[in-house]
Amino acid sequence: MLLLLILNGLLSLAVAQTTPDAKHTLSLPNLPSDHLIRYLNTFPKLKHQLPSNATTRSTSSACWGHERDCSAEARFQNPHCAGDHTGWARSKEAQVQTFYYQADFGYIQQQLMELTPMCMPKYLTDSSLECTRYLRFCRGRNLLFDLRDVAQREERIRYHMDVLSPGQLLGHCDLNRTRLSAEMEHIGSALQSWGPELRNFAVLPKPVLESGLCDLVVNTPTFIMKIDATYNMYHHFCDFFNLYASLFVNQSHPAAFNTDVQILIWETYPYDSPFRDTFKAFSQRPVWTLSDLEGKRVCFRNVVLPLLPRMIFGLFYNTPIIQGCSNSGLFRAFSEFILHRLQIPFKPPQRRLRITYLSRRTKYRQVLNEQDLLSQLEENDDYLVQRVSYERLSFTEQLAITRNTDILIGMHGAGLTHLLFLPNWACIFELYNCEDPNCYKDLARLRGVRYRTWEQRELVYPQDEGHHPEGGAHAKFTNYRFDVEEFLHLVSQAASEKVFTFLCPAPICTILYFIGFDRKSYAPYATLPQAESYQICSRQTESYLSITEAYSRQTECYPSKTE
Repeated sequence: MLLLLILNGLLSLAVAQTTPDAKHTLSLPNLPSDHLIRYLNTFPKLKHQLPSNATTRSTSSACWGHERDCSAEARFQNPHCAGDHTGWARSKEAQVQTFYYQADFGYIQQQLMELTPMCMPKYLTDSSLECTRYLRFCRGRNLLFDLRDVAQREERIRYHMDVLSPGQLLGHCDLNRTRLSAEMEHIGSALQSWGPELRNFAVLPKPVLESGLCDLVVNTPTFIMKIDATYNMYHHFCDFFNLYASLFVNQSHPAAFNTDVQILIWETYPYDSPFRDTFKAFSQRPVWTLSDLEGKRVCFRNVVLPLLPRMIFGLFYNTPIIQGCSNSGLFRAFSEFILHRLQIPFKPPQRRLRITYLSRRTKYRQVLNEQDLLSQLEENDDYLVQRVSYERLSFTEQLAITRNTDILIGMHGAGLTHLLFLPNWACIFELYNCEDPNCYKDLARLRGVRYRTWEQRELVYPQDEGHHPEGGAHAKFTNYRFDVEEFLHLVSQAASEKVFTFLCPAPICTILYFIGFDRKSYAPYATLPQAESYQICSRQTESYLSITEAYSRQTECYPSKTE
């Protein structure tokens, strides 16, 4: 944060010096330092407006990975593909590339390459619309959404495919109806495509803003979201993650990461969620729903229809992941972005491993001998154990615990989505997967944290066979006891197994080497130790260490106390 304030001050000074009569409108987005480097490289004109003494010693080639000229060495992060490629890809290189385009910044690159005009403007005041394949992502200018009929509907709107009728989405541009219709294949559900809305597009004979039809003109750039859920963390973070990924697809202007944007949720239910604070990472404005606009013809100057949570071969929920690979840079960037924007404090690791146990207060999947398990765990002097019930804490309080946890333990359930915000060296221990083996295992692979689960079926004792509300036995609808010795053994394995750990290299700085920055808001492995200026590492070395071993090395990269 300090770095950002200093940079903005220098940028303001530079603009004032070059154009003394011009009003200063340029500012840098609030991003983690390693992200800010890549942002400035994306917009070199903005970077060049910084004073010469505030630029890098040598030109940095750091990039995200979606850029066409971004080399593998300069990417934000490369996948880790230690597993065998045989049977999954023709070569190790093909295995890495497959993962990169399935679940990393390669996916963003594909979306950018697919962006195609659907409705072309002739003049600056005209409308425009461009979309990726299957209408997964679209953005437009000067579009009219006719929401007058929404006020007349008796039922509330959620997951509906008939919110708009023909002619209720209007623009003044040259519409390629054939091209638009050809991308309507993925409209099996509302959350797969923007086809259900865009099939109603019609052309106005005059510019939208001159038509006299607008009851409301929204000047603020607006993201319209069809969300998956509100109270289930796993499903709601499908929404947040795809919104974040959409910022990169929409990154054609320096304001791409600004928070002066409007979020509009495409339903009439009041928006309420225990995770609502996450929207503060994206927007400084209150969230709208269709209820806020019903009965009006609303004209948006700039509107984005972001990537959706249940796209076929999409991100997060339906991500097909090739075997043997993990560590998506896109997922790591999302984690750092959210923690930074929400100002979640980071505490350096301690001698004792920090173990957080998620205690459930639900009807099912309770651990009946939870106290016995934790009592035995607490007897180990190498562990610092805490039991928490996240439903009793605010979401930012939850994140503050997760970010400073080395081993997170919990039964199968949406709360394990917190693994997204664990440190890079951490382990998620899904105590029992309840016969759903891939959900959090795959999410851990995407995020790049280690995963363990219970394997000895004869040492877990269900209360009964489980009774699904709609009939039949089901492992998710009962409670469990676990063998204490096996539990301690699995925790010990999580603490001692070799991990893929990032360590700080020799001081190689890429930006503002003479200016310090807020250590608390930046990923721990990218800060250098006690120095007058806290420098930014441009390279990261890789090493295989146990958590305990890593601590002795990692402490070299931390100040002795957190500010």
